[in-house]
Amino acid sequence: MDTSPHLVSDVMTRAVVAVGRKALFKDLVERMEQYKVSAVPVLEGDGRVIGVVSEADLLPKEEFRDSDPDRTTQLHRLADMAKAGAVCAEELMSTPAVTVHADAPLAEAARIMALRHVKRLPVVNVEDVLEGIVSRGDLLKVFLRRDNDLADEIRRDVLDVLFPAPDEPVHVTVVSGVATLTGRVQDATRIPLAAGLVRGVEGIVGLDCRLTGDDGT
Repeated sequence: MDTSPHLVSDVMTRAVVAVGRKALFKDLVERMEQYKVSAVPVLEGDGRVIGVVSEADLLPKEEFRDSDPDRTTQLHRLADMAKAGAVCAEELMSTPAVTVHADAPLAEAARIMALRHVKRLPVVNVEDVLEGIVSRGDLLKVFLRRDNDLADEIRRDVLDVLFPAPDEPVHVTVVSGVATLTGRVQDATRIPLAAGLVRGVEGIVGLDCRLTGDDGT
């Protein structure tokens, strides 16, 4: 039986393409192309993450290659102008790096990506040493879980806990990630709790809650 991947460590990629602070511009481009990644962590000698170089950090060199920006543009885009003249990782990297810990919930990683507008996060330990990397695609892997596994988890971790009595048969089916709950329960006040817990199961896309209380509510 599949188990729900709740943490970053459950979905992250452990083999990471990384560079040192002195990696040259062309080497960065070649690595991104070779390994089909859009960003690489920059490491100190002990493996500590000190920054990240992304495709966005490399593009100013091409953007300003043949241009002579006016003073207003220069003042408003000082960082990009500096990166246009950069030749190695330490001059190009965004620092401090936006990272996440391996034991962080997947929802936390998703929030960080959304708020910081990044596509991938280096995964580090308490000393900021690189342990892996997690991408948007990795976070979406939970939606590949099988319907039967999702139903088993809901039954075991939600329904059997909230509605354990044998005279309270509550049924769950999952089709294409959408869970349907049916049945009549003695304590109708637990229905909203059950619905919330089911929605929180990793891989659930939607919920159709048809549970009612003994009094028909």
